[in-house]
Amino acid sequence: MTKKQPGSRELALQILYQVNEEGAYANLALDKALFPCTWLDPRDRGLITEIVYGSVKNRGKLDYVLNQFASTKVKKMDKWTRNILRMSLYQILFLDKVPDSAAVNEAVKLAKHYGHVDKFVNAVLRNILRGMDTIQWPDKTKDPVQYLMVEYSFPQWMVERFIRQYGVEDAEKLCAWYNQPAAMWIRTNTLKTTRAELKQLLEAEGLTVTESRHTPEGLKIENAVNLHQLKAFRQGLFTVQDESSMLVALAAEPMPGQRVLDVCSAPGGKATHMAQLMKNTGTIYACDIHQHRLDLIAENCKRLGISNVELVQQDGTKLTKRWQEPFDVILCDVPCSGLGVLGRRADARWAKESEDIEGLCRIQKKILEEAAQLVVPGGTLIYSTCTIAPEENQQMVEQFLKEHPEYELDETLIDCWLDMDKEEAGYVQFLPFVDDMDGFFIARMMRREEA
Repeated sequence: MTKKQPGSRELALQILYQVNEEGAYANLALDKALFPCTWLDPRDRGLITEIVYGSVKNRGKLDYVLNQFASTKVKKMDKWTRNILRMSLYQILFLDKVPDSAAVNEAVKLAKHYGHVDKFVNAVLRNILRGMDTIQWPDKTKDPVQYLMVEYSFPQWMVERFIRQYGVEDAEKLCAWYNQPAAMWIRTNTLKTTRAELKQLLEAEGLTVTESRHTPEGLKIENAVNLHQLKAFRQGLFTVQDESSMLVALAAEPMPGQRVLDVCSAPGGKATHMAQLMKNTGTIYACDIHQHRLDLIAENCKRLGISNVELVQQDGTKLTKRWQEPFDVILCDVPCSGLGVLGRRADARWAKESEDIEGLCRIQKKILEEAAQLVVPGGTLIYSTCTIAPEENQQMVEQFLKEHPEYELDETLIDCWLDMDKEEAGYVQFLPFVDDMDGFFIARMMRREEA
């Protein structure tokens, strides 16, 4: 007897459970679940993706509404039940093309199968539909923190941090930016083609493509498309990399023939970018603490035709135990809180705690201390993060420079990017609501010749 295949909403529920209750990454859980489901048509795949990402990203608002109508608060509900209610309410509030009756009926079916709580689920959703006009939304003037928490679905500690840093108005702009669809950027593989040629090839396949104003290799894809299925991708003519991330290798400015260390390299976007800038000469030592992440770099290098990257399984906080000979360039794109790229991972905002930052700062400082010992006099040390937290960025670099007078900021940092309206301070903080790109921090430090 053939086993009945799960429907689209059941698959969405299973993925949501993994993300919300087991800590899975939404994008990886989606890919793993959908890959073997050959019976699904594109519309079903699209619906599942929309429900998963939408329910995770808007979890704060969904829980806020559910708590007004459910006799049992969301935190005390059975795990399956709360995820059924979240995904069903998401369809009611956000998906105009899904009839409310269909969302409720499908929820009841799932609730009967996952815990026999169909009567409870039906009652909660019917109560919401009847009382939609009675929902008590937070008042922005009286309680801006709760307003941003609910309206844009962010945890309280993040909202409070954003308001402290930028004020209410700009904090709202930041939250709104993170909730818009993330742009799809790719980087031209200049070892095989030019940006103009790649743009022409992609446009011939029906894509709408825009050139980056800040990087000479960057292209933005305006269409919803699986880039991995494109002929140009299989030929290694480009790789997927966000625009702000491309700025890091450009800031490093590695030269052909140099000896370069990429401390926290996986999945290899910056290492392969530096390989292009170095014309596939010299040596780039690409490090990661996990072998399976090094395997990702190897796959990218093979597809892009890159041969000057040497993979090293290495803890970035213990570099001097492996190397004594100095490097011309060291890139420390360190582990960070990721508060600058919250728009790219729907689950990231719920997977972090404010206490995490202190521990990350200790790791970042240790990596910098280790790397600082291995830069040749006159060489370059790059420190970068994908966060907007000052203690991980400006404060980290300023403290490092106080303790290491042999290093100085390179005031010409801004010269390595195109059309960039920033002051030349040796480091720069990109803010999404100001620069219309992911929040990145980049500092370029030079080791003094006399060192």
